[in-house]
This record gives sequence, C-alpha cells and structure tokens, in this order.
Amino acid sequence: MSRIATRFAALKKEGRGAFMPFLEAYDPDPATSMAILRGFPGAGADLIEIGVPFTDPMADGPTVQRAGQRALKAGGTLAGTLAMTRDFRRQDDTTPVILMGYYNPILSYGVDRFCTDAAASGVDGLIVVDVPPEEADEIEPAAKANGLDLIRLVAPTTDDERLPRVLSATTGFIYYVAITGITGTRSATTEALATAIPRLRQHTNLPIAIGFGVRTPAQAAEAARLSDGAVVASALIDTLAASLDENGRARPDTVRKVLDQVRELSEAVRAARDHADGVMATGSA
Repeated sequence: MSRIATRFAALKKEGRGAFMPFLEAYDPDPATSMAILRGFPGAGADLIEIGVPFTDPMADGPTVQRAGQRALKAGGTLAGTLAMTRDFRRQDDTTPVILMGYYNPILSYGVDRFCTDAAASGVDGLIVVDVPPEEADEIEPAAKANGLDLIRLVAPTTDDERLPRVLSATTGFIYYVAITGITGTRSATTEALATAIPRLRQHTNLPIAIGFGVRTPAQAAEAARLSDGAVVASALIDTLAASLDENGRARPDTVRKVLDQVRELSEAVRAARDHADGVMATGSA
C-alpha cells in the first residue's frame, strides 16, 4: 500500500482521526521552512501537506496568499519544494507528504517529468486545485504511472449527481472543503459537517479529511471525530507570520511557536474520539 493508505489504515485501527498540518514551502525562508517540516512528525503530524508557492493561488485566502508571496520572495519554486521533500525523506520514510498547488507550475515543469521527480523525491499525493475531474487526463495518467495519489477537493456545493464523477478520479483520501469560498476566512458548523460527511460516505470507501476553516484545537477535534482527519493551514501560517520581525524574517522562536501549536492541535485530535466515547458512556450509564 501507499504511505497514505498505510497511515490511514493504522489510524483506523487505533480508533482515531488523522491530523494534517500545512506548510508553505520556503515561508519565510528555506531554512525555517525546512526546520518546521522536519519538526512536524515529532509534534504529532500524521500526514503533511506542503504548499507549492504560486503567484495566483485562486482558492487561497489572504493568509495563505501572503505566505506564498513570502515564499516566492525567498526563492520558492516547485523544484525547491521537491528538494525539501527529498531532504525530509532522509530522516523520515513513513510520514505521508502531499503537495498542494496549482497546475501552471506543473505544466511549466513538464507533467511527466514532474510526476517522475515527485515520486522519486518521496511525495505521496497531489492536490492540484485548478484541475477538475473533466480535465483529469492532464495529469492523472502520469500520476498513476508513478504511484502518486491524486486527491480531489469536494465542496459543499458538489451535488449527488456530480459526486461520483469527482470521486471516480480520486485516490488516497477525499479532501472535504468545509466552506464555500477561500481558505482561512470562516468555519463550518458542526451541523453542516454532520450532514455532509455521511453523504460522502455513501459514495466512497476512501478516508475523508476536513479542511478550509479548521483553525482551533476544538474545531480540529470535531473534524477528526466526524471524519477521518483534520487539515489545519491558515491558523499555523498566522502563528508563523506573527512571529516574524519587522522585516519579515524569522525570529529564534518562530519554529518553536509553530510546532507548539501543531502539538496542541494534534493532542486535541488524538483525544477527540476518546472524549466522544466518554461522553456517550456517561450518557448511557
């Protein structure tokens, strides 16, 4: 099995959901970004999502956009993101890594070459935000040939008629976009998620992770309780951005602050189902 399938299977056996933090490659500089990436697993990351810097990130809110701008200023590229993954793999061969980005850099790099290099660098999955299922042939054959999972975004507006088409081209896991709109702007209600996730499960056996609008430990725990995992991005980037000096440079405690937050979020996710089981047991006693 792939690293992604292996990790979700192990977590299911443990009876808990996954925690997946996000990092924009090269934000605010290569060394700080690499230090955070290396620290993720020890702080409790079950899977890792790495953003590829791009000039026009249409699905991202202001927080991730600013992270991308800092990364580009620091020299961030698709090739540099792959190099980061290769460096990470020297010390960690088990934590799944998913690249999230846009098609233009991949097209410029060369689709076949990119998928070959991504697999060789230790990438496990791809989220290409602006390639819909109708255009899957642009990248799906090369991804499949190189053993890369192609993870699709499913939105609250994806109806039952379209859902099978979206899911048919999906491997690894389903990324459920909890809100309509861009990242980091608001959060979904528990009621909305409690309705949406069972609807998805009627159409797929793949794990489902909830992202877009998951910011706090309580929200991450709720997402992991209702689905198979929680993705946190903007909240971690906000912490990183707030730690920078007046010139946008990392301070000595930047890495620690981000990893402390990752640890707090991870602990909440790990405790989520235990807490829910405890509440149910108390209620039935």
